[in-house]
Order: sequence, then C-alpha cells, then structure tokens
Amino acid sequence: MDLFFSDLLYLTVLSTISHGIIFLAYHHKSSNSKLPPGRKGWPIIGETMQFALAAQRGNPERFINDRMNKYSPEVFRTSLMEENMAVMCGAPGNKFLFSNENKLVTSWWHRSMKKILYFPSLFDNPATQDQIKTPSLLPEFLKPEALKHYVAIMDLMAGMHIDMDWAPYREVKVLPLAKKYAFALSCRLFMKVDDPQSAARISHPFELIMAGFLSVPLDIPGTAFNRAIKARNIVHKELLAIINKRKMELAQKGNSAARDFLFHMLLEANKNEQMEIAKSKGPEECLNWDDIQKMRYSWNVANETMRLTPPVQGAFREVIKNFTYAGFTIPKGWKTHWNVNTTHRNPKYFPDPERFDPSRFEGRGPEPFTFVPFGGGPRMCPGREYARAQVLVFIHNIVTKFKWERIHPNEKISYNPSPITAKGFPICLQPPENIY
Repeated sequence: MDLFFSDLLYLTVLSTISHGIIFLAYHHKSSNSKLPPGRKGWPIIGETMQFALAAQRGNPERFINDRMNKYSPEVFRTSLMEENMAVMCGAPGNKFLFSNENKLVTSWWHRSMKKILYFPSLFDNPATQDQIKTPSLLPEFLKPEALKHYVAIMDLMAGMHIDMDWAPYREVKVLPLAKKYAFALSCRLFMKVDDPQSAARISHPFELIMAGFLSVPLDIPGTAFNRAIKARNIVHKELLAIINKRKMELAQKGNSAARDFLFHMLLEANKNEQMEIAKSKGPEECLNWDDIQKMRYSWNVANETMRLTPPVQGAFREVIKNFTYAGFTIPKGWKTHWNVNTTHRNPKYFPDPERFDPSRFEGRGPEPFTFVPFGGGPRMCPGREYARAQVLVFIHNIVTKFKWERIHPNEKISYNPSPITAKGFPICLQPPENIY
C-alpha cells in the first residue's frame, strides 16, 4: 500500500512538471547537530518540484540564489533525488569538491540514469567502476594529436551542412540545425558513420535518452523514463549494427583497429576575426589546428555564451567520509551538488553579470573555479577541447557566409537538463553575397 501511494505521488508530480525533469527526494535522519542550514521540503519529493520548476521556467539560478541569500552563501542543505543534499556554493565550494574527488566525495549516478544506461559491464564490474570513479588519461580520440586531424573534417562537414540546410532558406531554426550538425559530426568522427540517415536514426532516440536522465524512474507508458528506456534499446540496436559493419569492413581491409553553444555569436569583432582567417585560406583550403588557435575572440564569445547559458547546470557527488566545510558537518552518505549559478551569475565574480561581455575572458580571464561549464578537477569534461574545436569551426562557417537577425529577441530558454529555446531560435538570413 505504501508503494502504491508513493507511485501515485510520483505520477502526480510528473504530470505537473513537463519533460520529466523531476527528481525524487528522500530523507535520512542524522545525529549530527551542526548540519548546513536549509530545509528538507515536502515529504518524499523534498524541494525537487521547486528545483525542476525553476529550470523549466528558464530561471534555474533562482532556486540556488534564493537559498544562498536565505541560508548561507557558502553551503546550504536541501532534499533532492531521494537524498539529503549539501549544495556547495561559490568558487571555494567548487574548489573544495573538485580537489577532493575520491578523497571525501566520489561520483554519483541518479538511479534513473543508471537504469537507462544499465549494462552489467559498466555498473557491476569493479574494474570499470574504478575507471568511472577515477578517469584515466584522455582517450586517444580526444587527445590534441587526434583533434588536429579532425579540424579539416569538421570544416568540410560544416560547409556541406550549411549548403544543404542553411543556404537555400531565408529563415532557419538554429537549435535543431546545430544539434543535427553536432550529432552527425560525432557519428562521423567517432563511429565512422557517413550516412546521414543512419545518424538521424540515432539522433532522436538519443535526445529522449538525455531527457530521461533526470526523470522519475517509473517505467510506465507515456513517462519520460519509459521513452528513454525504449530509446536506449533503439540506440543499442543501431550501435550494434554499426559496430558489426565496422568489424566486417576492417576484417576485409586487414586492419586491426581504427582511431580516430551555439546561440549568440553576434558581435562584429567575432566576424572580423573569422574573415581574416577566411582571407588567408585558398579557395578549397580547409581550416587547420593553427587556425583554431587564432580564434581567440570567437572563443571568448563562446565562453561568455556558456557563462550565461551553460550546457549543464552542475553535477552531484556522494560523500564517502564525514567532513566539515564552512563550520558545518557533511555526513557520509549525503550527496553534494555544485552548480554553475553560484558563480556564473554572481556579481562577486562577474560584475554586471547579466551583461553579455566577451572581454571578461581576455588576459588572465575569470578567477579560478568561477567559470565551470565543463566542471573541474579530475572529473572535468574530457571532451572540452573537442567541443572548442567543433564550436569554433561552426562559428567560422556561419559568420563568414551569413548575416542574420533574430526573429524572437526575447525567446524563452528552459532547461531539460540542457538549455532549450522555446521556438528553436529562428533567425532570418541574408544572402551570402550581401555579407561584405
């Protein structure tokens, strides 16, 4: 009976929050008397509803800032995802968590994510668990040596993408097209998939998987979690087919192995930088790694975009040893959370934080641990340099070929968990011949 009412409550919450961005809350009693200040919220769901609604309404920072102001700018307590949660705030909080990976805290996977990605070899094998908790050196395909070879392919694919999906039209939606390009590029570079139809068959299910990562783990038709499970099975089937095809191709060739943000970008200085690089290239000459290193201002623009619209809101850790932070006890078994909004929009670190200003990243740039779109410490995103190259190549191809105007300057952005524009970020393009 208790389980029935719990499931009923989960469904009620799910119907209130779209896209399944709901976490379940669960509260553990503690004998510690000096826990961080805060509140546990409602029974079972804790403050999950407020957390999810803030993201859905496009103001994820509100949940964080309200509690920092009310309880503590250093650390506060809440209840999310079935756990007591200590939210570590500001650059000191980020530094503390990033510096204590596998000492005081370790990686933690929400059970929806574990079920969606469940493979015995991944979660049940001690060897792979150690690799998850302590990432080794960069995989070969993400090392600078490999990235240098990717730039020309990125440039060629960006050009073909623009010729096919941008140039024939006066109005386009940037978000779905940018996703299409990014996914097709990843398939080409990492899986050797050249067929656009094969990439498309994986693309939509992959988005459903991502949307289900932070959903209520109820495998009932119509729920985000159920859609993610079905999508996982589709992707798994497609990937097996791709792998088997590659094995056959490699066997026939006698080879043993094969290695191999996007919203704003509207500033004149960005265009000038890219035009100078374009003028230095021959008619059929592709971009190379040296060209990427010259795009300093363009990367400043991208960084400022990620500061205001980060690709992820933060991450979670599990406490593996009692510790004290800012005078408060964080018990073993609790979960911790670092969130970009404790620094990215904090005037202490970024004066006039709502103003779009790429010059913030000139010279030495922001203070350490204040700009964290890729995380930090041992678990910093290993694909950050790949993302930089991909974004800069994309920017180069767009700003050297078009001028444009936004159709909805005040378009709403929500998070699920990555940023999503309400209307797909439509723009009006001017013909390429008018760019000069």
